[in-house]
Amino acid sequence: MMSLFTRRVTSIVGACAGAALFLPNLASGQMQPATAQDVPSDQIVIAYIQPENSAYQEMYDLLQKYHALENVREILNPIRLREQLTIKTMECGVINCRYGRENFKPTVTICYEFLRHILESLSNEAAPDGVTPSDAAVGQFLWVTLHEVGHATFDILDVPIFGHAEDAADNFATYIMLQFGREPARRLVLGAAWAWRAYLGDYKKNPVVPLRLSAFADEHGLPQERFYNLSCLAFGAHPDTFAELQRFLPLSRAQNCVLEYRSLVRAFEKQIGPYVDQQMARHVDDTDWVSTLETKAP
Repeated sequence: MMSLFTRRVTSIVGACAGAALFLPNLASGQMQPATAQDVPSDQIVIAYIQPENSAYQEMYDLLQKYHALENVREILNPIRLREQLTIKTMECGVINCRYGRENFKPTVTICYEFLRHILESLSNEAAPDGVTPSDAAVGQFLWVTLHEVGHATFDILDVPIFGHAEDAADNFATYIMLQFGREPARRLVLGAAWAWRAYLGDYKKNPVVPLRLSAFADEHGLPQERFYNLSCLAFGAHPDTFAELQRFLPLSRAQNCVLEYRSLVRAFEKQIGPYVDQQMARHVDDTDWVSTLETKAP
């Protein structure tokens, strides 16, 4: 019988295959979509780095067994990058995920410590209908991974950014996840939002939330801000699918969420759209990920 830890890790790495990426026809005007011939087929290189700490060995084994990074690569392959991107998992010594250039090569690093933190932080609070704790873990894993890929994409494609780069990377991750199809998107986006919502748990009991001034100076938005931004974009994209998020959004914010999402779509169309391989995007969208996941389930 699998341990609770093993079952949760399996839910994270296996459900990556449950996300089929659909990217609409983003090219317009003089912009032409990229083709598969524009970059090498190995534009995304993946690596599972053996951990030194035996506490992460089980996670390392399961990530490989269920092809976690291969599934992430499949989701991202329609976006044609100018440089080769490495996505790797490794022991970092800290709870973190990051993007940077290693030996001048674009690299996304997902730390085993971070993945363990996701599993240990799953909330016991009741989630929305049809959303499980596993969805929360998988949603947070995918959202943070895609956040770092957003940084990589902006760097590689030289995308100009107004405002905070961290907010732009959050929006990139949210946009990609919202393209997974209504039901997978609902489960994973609500799961990710539920993970952020844990920070709001005591607000009704203690509406005055004390914070050190330095918290407002961090390059990342506060967890509460990230929850509301994610919720607003999801509600703006599909008000019916994400209707339960409306109750958390102040009316003054909720009434503008459709416009916020449309603004994000326009930015993606203009800056990322010319690099999307439409034929590959359709192929990925046509893949029966659900059946594939079910055949892999132990």
